[in-house]
Amino acid sequence: MVIKVFLASSSGSTAIKKKQQDVVGFLEALKIDYAQLDIASNEDNRAWMRENVPGEKKPTNGIPLPPQIFNEEMYCGDYDTFFDAKEDNTVYEFLGLTPPPGSKKIELKEAEQNGDAHTAELEEDEESKNAETDAQDENEEEEEPAEEEEESRKPAEEEEQEEAEGDKVEDNHLVSEAEDELVSEEEEELRELEEEEEHPSEED
Repeated sequence: MVIKVFLASSSGSTAIKKKQQDVVGFLEALKIDYAQLDIASNEDNRAWMRENVPGEKKPTNGIPLPPQIFNEEMYCGDYDTFFDAKEDNTVYEFLGLTPPPGSKKIELKEAEQNGDAHTAELEEDEESKNAETDAQDENEEEEEPAEEEEESRKPAEEEEQEEAEGDKVEDNHLVSEAEDELVSEEEEELRELEEEEEHPSEED
C-alpha cells in the first residue's frame, strides 16, 4: 500500500506550496512511504486526481486543489483534513495505516514542534492543581476532628456552669436558713425579756 500525494510542482500559489511541503515533510518525519504525483507536468495524474476526489470534497468550481492524499485507490483527504488528523495525532488512521510501535511518540514530538507543547504544559498545570486540591482536602479532614473535640467540650463546660449555679442556689438556701435561725433566736430572746418584765421574779 502506497500513499499517493498529488501536488503541483510548478504552482504559483505560495499557500499551496506551503501546504504541499507541510504534508510531504510530515510524512518523511514519520518515515511513511509515499509517492509524489505531479499534476502540473502530467495530465494523466491531474485527470485521475480530479476523477477520484469525492464530489462532496470538491470545491464549488469542481476542481480540487493540491495537495490531495490517497492510499492507493482510496481517498484520504485534502490538506485541511490532513491538518486536523495531525492535530489529533490520528495521521495513521487518516491514511488508513496501522500505527507502528512508538508512533505516538513521534507524532507527539512533531505536534510539539507545531506549537502543541503549550497544551502539554496546561495539562501539567492541571495535574499540579489537582494535587494541591487533594492536599487541601486532607488538611480539612485533619481539622475536622479538632472541631468535633471543641463541640464536645462545649456541653461539658455548660454542665460545669449549671453545677456551679446549682451550688450557688444551695449556698443561698443555706444562708437564708442560717438567717432564719438567727431571727428566730432573737425573737425568742425578746419574748423571754418581755415575759420577765411582765412577771418580775418573786425575789424582787
